Amino acid sequence: MKGKMIGGLALVSAFLLGWIAGNNSEPVAKGTSADSQAKAKPRTLKKWKPGKGWGWVWGKDDEVGSLNEMTPESVRDAIRLVKEGKVYDLGVNYDRESYKWPGHSPAEIILFRGPEGVKRQGDFTPAVDPKINPRKMAWHSCALFINDNVATQIDGLGHVTEGDDNHWYNGFTEEKWGGNFGIRKCDATTIPPIITRGVLIDVAGLRGVDALPPHYQITVGDLKAALEKQKTDIQPGDTVLIRTGTLRYWGKNGSDHKKIAEHDSAGLNLEAARWLVEQKGAILLASDTSGLEYSPGPMEKPAFIPVHRYLLIEQGVHIGEFHNLEELARDQTYEFCYICLTNKIRGSTAGFTLRPIAIK
Repeated sequence: MKGKMIGGLALVSAFLLGWIAGNNSEPVAKGTSADSQAKAKPRTLKKWKPGKGWGWVWGKDDEVGSLNEMTPESVRDAIRLVKEGKVYDLGVNYDRESYKWPGHSPAEIILFRGPEGVKRQGDFTPAVDPKINPRKMAWHSCALFINDNVATQIDGLGHVTEGDDNHWYNGFTEEKWGGNFGIRKCDATTIPPIITRGVLIDVAGLRGVDALPPHYQITVGDLKAALEKQKTDIQPGDTVLIRTGTLRYWGKNGSDHKKIAEHDSAGLNLEAARWLVEQKGAILLASDTSGLEYSPGPMEKPAFIPVHRYLLIEQGVHIGEFHNLEELARDQTYEFCYICLTNKIRGSTAGFTLRPIAIK
């Protein structure tokens, strides 16, 4: 299975590299590479305003938010960052024992049809008729009872609500757009294929720890210091991934809940999230924890997910969670092409159990 995975990702890398070569038709100044030309000046975003960010600026029917800023040109520039073709798998393995945020249900993965059962049940004639199936072939298929906010994920813009009317991004309300089979505005199917420049900010590396301590507030100062140490900068339109080190303890399936929970409460404070969006123009924020933002400790003033409210409802910026950033940090790969395609399940509130990749 691992060999097939690596082979498949290699094909993706080869395709992207070929795409770059075949589509780089812009004239290049003498003595200037296509890559340096692409990096010469930051992108001008259509709706983003320094000091303000976005907001509900894309029209009354919009369900996409800041990801509207992706363009064919920005995708091409992101793919041009690929130099080596090395692929980093940012997804984590998930099963019924895996750690999750307490507000979500656990999963069950149940074998629905198996080879022995199919043959014994005898309810599917082609499988048991020796004239049709002389080789006695059968199959495995599974029934999944799973939450839409587990494992590596991207929160949709309808994930959190506020107010007596339970509204979410762009003013969509539960009364008008809720339903028995999921939300009908801003569900996971509205998250477009994401291909952007990605930037890793290794805050755990900055602090010289395996993982940040419980309830650690990542501040603007932390972000600036880490970027300076890495000699990296954020450009408008980037995906920004914050490393706390929490996922170094995920192991095979994230079953060590106590150890993961010990560090999972570290994350961005609201001021840091505002800086990334309003001053730097990040269009997607992600981390290696279940919630991106810091959770106040027992001796701190309580607060309930203010960063989620700010990003998802107020700004229309999606949130990535449980992205495995350990290999990127080990290689000190701070700039890359980030690619993520979400599950197209209507009504679901997040792209879940994902496998985003970074390509160097």
